Amino acid sequence: MNLFDILGPVMVGPSSSHTAGAVRIGLITRKLLGAVPVKAEIGMYGSFLATGKGHGTDRAIVAGLLGMQPDDMRIPRSFELADEAGLQFGFTEAKLKGAHPNTAVLKVLGDNEREMTIRACSLGGGRIMINELDGIEVNCTGEMPTIVVNHRDEPGRVAEVTTMLSMLSINIATMSVYRDKRGGRAVMVVELDQGIESDTLKFLESLKGILKVTYINMGE
Repeated sequence: MNLFDILGPVMVGPSSSHTAGAVRIGLITRKLLGAVPVKAEIGMYGSFLATGKGHGTDRAIVAGLLGMQPDDMRIPRSFELADEAGLQFGFTEAKLKGAHPNTAVLKVLGDNEREMTIRACSLGGGRIMINELDGIEVNCTGEMPTIVVNHRDEPGRVAEVTTMLSMLSINIATMSVYRDKRGGRAVMVVELDQGIESDTLKFLESLKGILKVTYINMGE
């Protein structure tokens, strides 16, 4: 346990789970999208749905989509600022079974026409978990520099990525591989001990069978 675990995050309240965590869900969605969100359909589940309005969860998620951090004093004004920025958004009930009670499902469209659906939950203390990305289970926190590699489920794809990272002396902290079906779409979630350069991402994207590479670094 460290000091952060005891005191919690520096944030605009009232709740580390329903406010700070919700901001991080919106922010990591923006980073995964790799673009400025212009449209968002936000599904709320469990406690987020039942008590989120009183905790400002709705405003917090929109604030994150606008690029705000949990300590940004503009969070209570996020709806107004979203209108000014041209972000269209709406809220619905997420129809889920057995999900974490602090869960949101975001369907977003970027100004580059890229679309993405992300399901994430707030674990408390401002920490979050990404549970699903475009229909594929991923389960990562985004607390470390992370690359999310969408690829075809073919022999050799994982080895190519790990070999390239090794050649660049980039150490892998954790790695998980998920797929929707054999021979279908697959996702590698690779958490790293250090950040990586944009040239490395471009090289990864050029590898055979790689469909998309997304980089998450919440410290940037």
